[in-house]
Amino acid sequence: MIKKILLVDEDPDNLELLAGALEADGFTVLKAEKSEEGLKLFREQKPDAVAVDLMMERYDSGFVFAYHVKKDPHGQKIPVAILTSATYHTGIKFNASTPEEKEWLKCDFMMDKPIDPEELLRKFEQFYELQEV
Repeated sequence: MIKKILLVDEDPDNLELLAGALEADGFTVLKAEKSEEGLKLFREQKPDAVAVDLMMERYDSGFVFAYHVKKDPHGQKIPVAILTSATYHTGIKFNASTPEEKEWLKCDFMMDKPIDPEELLRKFEQFYELQEV
């Protein structure tokens, strides 16, 4: 069951909007604006799910962050989402729908911004449902 969610996004407006919606639904939300700060929170707080922006300090910060989370034994057991607006800027659609893509990207799914909090939660819950099968 998801109770604690870590959000990592350098845009404080995006961070607060998503966090506010999730907190209103009763979730504990951990927030970080930088990858290093997010990794520290991940290691200390052991969240039930993680959502990270793709482009923060560098264009690939979200991929690097997800790599470090999925290397950790706890991170291997929880859903990791990469959130991006890159599709709108580049026309390139990232996807993590196959096992090969998930292995390469080190995330369980990707979502295009703006993020619908209910859709994010649904995808997190699907991750846990698949683990039970």
